[in-house]
Amino acid sequence: MDQNSTYTLSNGVKIPVIGFGTWQSPNGEVATSAVKAALEMGYRHIDTASAYGNEESVGAGLLASGVPRGEVFLTSKLWNKDHGYDETLAAFDLTLARMKVKYLDLYLIHWPIPMERRTDWKDSLLGTWNAMIKLYKDGRIRAIGVSNCRPHHIEHLVRNTSVVPMVNQIEYHPGFWQKYVVDFCKELGMQIQAWSPMAQGRVFHLPLLKELSEKYNKSIAQICIRWELQKGVNPLPKSVTPARIAENFNVFDFTISDDDIAKIDALPESGATGYDPDHFIYAS
Repeated sequence: MDQNSTYTLSNGVKIPVIGFGTWQSPNGEVATSAVKAALEMGYRHIDTASAYGNEESVGAGLLASGVPRGEVFLTSKLWNKDHGYDETLAAFDLTLARMKVKYLDLYLIHWPIPMERRTDWKDSLLGTWNAMIKLYKDGRIRAIGVSNCRPHHIEHLVRNTSVVPMVNQIEYHPGFWQKYVVDFCKELGMQIQAWSPMAQGRVFHLPLLKELSEKYNKSIAQICIRWELQKGVNPLPKSVTPARIAENFNVFDFTISDDDIAKIDALPESGATGYDPDHFIYAS
């Protein structure tokens, strides 16, 4: 595995093994510069979302980098207020317009149950998924998937459309890696992506990771990202600092032993840093 390595999604589309996350990167020069820097350093997978409010800047960073659009795997996500068939189609058009691109490589349902549709989330989610299937069949998205979904959300989609999401992007880091969700998705051939791969900094206080950092002469962030890669997961580390952007990508010159992987796996459950997908509180 090296910086050019990819995973292959269930439909044959290849996705770079590390993505560059842009959550909490403010729209404007900060996000544009971070995306440009990441692409110049070799990242070829950029992840954003309508809710991040920075799609314009992500698109600007892509353009400023000079890297051809066809060489970059670009992901965005549908926000909660846009659930439903017609709403999804309109929201997708706006995302493309903001990013100034003609297609996405991956489009995800950001959260399965928006607050304002809680009583009829199954109908709402199904309408959204059918719209994404249409966009995929029309060639406007190369792959479609979900984010923050548990087995019962995915089962509902598959049961009613027979189309299995190609990706599930979930919170995944040492101490919280949702094995039951991962196992379910793997059985369906879905790729797992890891948001918050360093638990928003919480992992930096774990004694085991400090010990492994010293053993492998790598930062704790690099240990986390390498652990995720060795488990077949697609991590999405985020930073706006060039040195850290580079550091998070420099994880291909070492391998964590099987024994140490098992030790990280066995860390006590620390809980999520984000929200419960069945009780997500933000509607707009």
